[in-house]
Amino acid sequence: MPSLPDNPSLPSALRGRKVVLVNHSDTLGEGAVATFRLMQALRREGVDARMVVYTKRSAEANVSYQGSRLMRGIRYCLELLQILSHSGFSDNNIFAVSTGSFAINVHTHPWVKEADIVCVNWINRGLMNLKGIRRLHKMGKKIVWTLHDMWPFTGVCHNAGACDYYTDSCGNCVFLKGGGHPGDLSHKLWKRKMALYTDIPITFVASSRWLEIKARNSSLMRNKPVMTIPSPIPVDQYYTSPGSHIDTLLTVTKPNLILMGATWLDAPGKGLEYAIEALNHIFDNYPEIASETAVYLFGQMHNPETLDNLRMSHRWLGRINEPKILRYLYSSAKVVLSTSLLENIPAPVIEGMASGAIPVVFGDPHREDTVRHLATGYIARTRDSLDIVKGILWALQTDISREELHEYVRDNFSSQIVARRYIDLFSNLLDPSHPTT
Repeated sequence: MPSLPDNPSLPSALRGRKVVLVNHSDTLGEGAVATFRLMQALRREGVDARMVVYTKRSAEANVSYQGSRLMRGIRYCLELLQILSHSGFSDNNIFAVSTGSFAINVHTHPWVKEADIVCVNWINRGLMNLKGIRRLHKMGKKIVWTLHDMWPFTGVCHNAGACDYYTDSCGNCVFLKGGGHPGDLSHKLWKRKMALYTDIPITFVASSRWLEIKARNSSLMRNKPVMTIPSPIPVDQYYTSPGSHIDTLLTVTKPNLILMGATWLDAPGKGLEYAIEALNHIFDNYPEIASETAVYLFGQMHNPETLDNLRMSHRWLGRINEPKILRYLYSSAKVVLSTSLLENIPAPVIEGMASGAIPVVFGDPHREDTVRHLATGYIARTRDSLDIVKGILWALQTDISREELHEYVRDNFSSQIVARRYIDLFSNLLDPSHPTT
């Protein structure tokens, strides 16, 4: 096991203590990448942090998985079957909800047994459930739950969208068959979560101010400790100009590159249709700008033919596994675009900013903790494709320094800054007399 650096500034409350971060995967999905980066950042600060996952894809020695491959597969399929049975055997919303009913819990893992703090992250799709969290408490673990979407404070859904039943007691779930009913699966899960949160102390950490406000408005977390700590960005891995990095990578031939990326580009709530509508409007009404602009999209798609509707010059790159290619694209882009409707500012937006690309996103003033309107980017009115057009045109014509954006990310989202905030939180949980910043 790699040794930890000796950090004299590490609070005494954390010296000799162990932290385990739990997430479905170490590299698959934005929550996984954020958790993996946090583990690495904590270790660089001298914290004995490791990660337990359901699906391990990296060769990192400080990541371990729980359960056999066969058992994980069986439990994963059982949960999907349960969801299908409650959705009329329609797969339209099969990935919009989770139950955790058949999950593998981590309390038997040796790293978890040794841990003083367990930081739960995105645990759905077979890893951990509410019973497992209760077991951690009975073992004497301090529990932190980092929120990457809305599932911890809804009945079953990851993103409630326009539904506000999570502010009451769920039920009548739009993601279930026939719109659910008052005592449906979402209400049953809501009651279990309410019982869990009432019985045991959990500190909730939202990865954005927007998500914190959603959590505080929910019936489940209205009176619970919720704070915001952003996901860490290894800012020094990103550069603001392609420079010599261009030699072995794909090239960009037009002066204006708009970059858009996600794990699943056309997943519900990603708002791809608004991006296409906005880009087509620019193509039809601003031909001079369109002729100098290309759109590159990366990420998996359920229906790639959707992009046939995009008239502006574009290229879909699929899922990109090579970090060098992503860094080159970010450093070549003038604009990094997200029309996500239902979640935090996606990681590709902040990574693009670290490379000097100007973000154009949907949102509201609560997202100003990430993008400052007309200062570090453009926040368009949600579901308003014409406002996205205004944002793109503004970003293509503005002269914000790429280095300025890079330093903005360093000052607010760098791995070291985020790790120190978690260190303060962990120290305070282990020793309440420890002052937090």
